[in-house]
Amino acid sequence: MAKICTILGARPQFIKASPLSIELRKEFQELIIHTGQHYDYGMSDIFFKELGIPIPDYHLGIGSATQGKQTGEMLTKIEEILIKEKPNIVLVYGDTNSTLAGALAAAKIHIPIAHVEAGLRSFNKKMPEEVNRIMTDHVSEWLFATSDVAVNNLQKENLTDGVFNVGDIMLDAILLHSKKSEEMQHVLQKLNITKKQYSLATIHRAENTDDKQNLINIFEAFGTINQQIILPLHPRTKQKIEDYGLSIAPNIIFSEPIGYLDMIVLMKNAKMILTDSGGIQKEAYYLKTPCITLREETEWVETVNAGWNIIVGTNPEKIVSASSSINNSSELSPHPNLYGDGNTSKKIVKILLEKGL
Repeated sequence: MAKICTILGARPQFIKASPLSIELRKEFQELIIHTGQHYDYGMSDIFFKELGIPIPDYHLGIGSATQGKQTGEMLTKIEEILIKEKPNIVLVYGDTNSTLAGALAAAKIHIPIAHVEAGLRSFNKKMPEEVNRIMTDHVSEWLFATSDVAVNNLQKENLTDGVFNVGDIMLDAILLHSKKSEEMQHVLQKLNITKKQYSLATIHRAENTDDKQNLINIFEAFGTINQQIILPLHPRTKQKIEDYGLSIAPNIIFSEPIGYLDMIVLMKNAKMILTDSGGIQKEAYYLKTPCITLREETEWVETVNAGWNIIVGTNPEKIVSASSSINNSSELSPHPNLYGDGNTSKKIVKILLEKGL
């Protein structure tokens, strides 16, 4: 039986791994390496527990550091494990430092790489994630793309071999876990909020948290939105709020990081979502909740074109205008199927088997 080494490190990757790991283990031996990029209980362990992801075979405990140091430490430790375990494939997800470190470690010792969520592009190389995803795509043998847009992005970079449009693994995850989340409405009572009477926000990208003015602009805009805004605090964001001494309007309600099942409930029942997260933009689309993206660009251009996602950056006037537009609208846009049929996991396994693994 062929051995696949899956490398994880951050919240979105844990979610994506939950449906694919189930299918992989029907046909392959799967070995999981957790880099520790998200290292506290709220950002990591809770996801393994509630999503039923197998306990990692290796936990590297890297934790937070600068881009170069974190990636370098991951690269060194992953390489040691790959030399020891000799997997047939290394499988990576998305665009984090864990993704790049796993791909580089495998490429250097000639282990084929499968990249789930290949071909995404923001066309902003100031984003560490953009650099990570480009480099990972160019050393991977199997490029599992989410949509025709992603396939086209790869073609523009002369990446055509081993490219497969398999749809979005996050849709698999939503379908797998949404039924269970329906039984968990207690998060609404815990936060004392009513369905469709609140907004949900997430802020974690360095371009927003590490820029004091950007963070000031975001909270200034949030404070003028006439609605409760639930904001689960990423550790980085929490620290920066303290460092900058920001004043927080009373309509903004902080919470600790929230597990995936509770997060589905919050996303589904929110009036709108304000976020700088790539994954949450998509989850908002699947759950038919309008999204405002606190960035200047997005990898998920299809959601913008479909009318479910508004790009505003950190301009307070644009944030408030977009939120008013959503609150005052009585009709939702048409909701086309953009990212497959929810069988991405099965398609990936089928392709790997067809390749003789």
